[in-house]
Amino acid sequence: MARKRSKHDPYDHLPPEDEAAAAPLLCWLCGRPTGKTIVWHHPVPKSRGGRDVVPMHGICQQTLISNFTNSELQRHGMDVAGLLDNPNVRKFVDWVANKDPDFTATIAKKQR
Repeated sequence: MARKRSKHDPYDHLPPEDEAAAAPLLCWLCGRPTGKTIVWHHPVPKSRGGRDVVPMHGICQQTLISNFTNSELQRHGMDVAGLLDNPNVRKFVDWVANKDPDFTATIAKKQR
């Protein structure tokens, strides 16, 4: 007979699906409630040893990816305030604050 839950479940810290429907998760970057689509983002990239995941909007994740390299994301770690110090990210968060949770738009390409 198979076990219902694994001893080493990598998602055991996440709420069960029935609880997630009751209380909407907040986006890690902008603080708005997430919509139907939730992106589980690694604040510290997996290539840099990151294991933690946080809920985000897809548009918020694309903004981070277009404004920071993996090395910069590793330096900031789980510190949202450090990411918001970037003028491009701050401008984006202020702009998206009043948008619908499922809002999507095209994000500018990386400016390196």
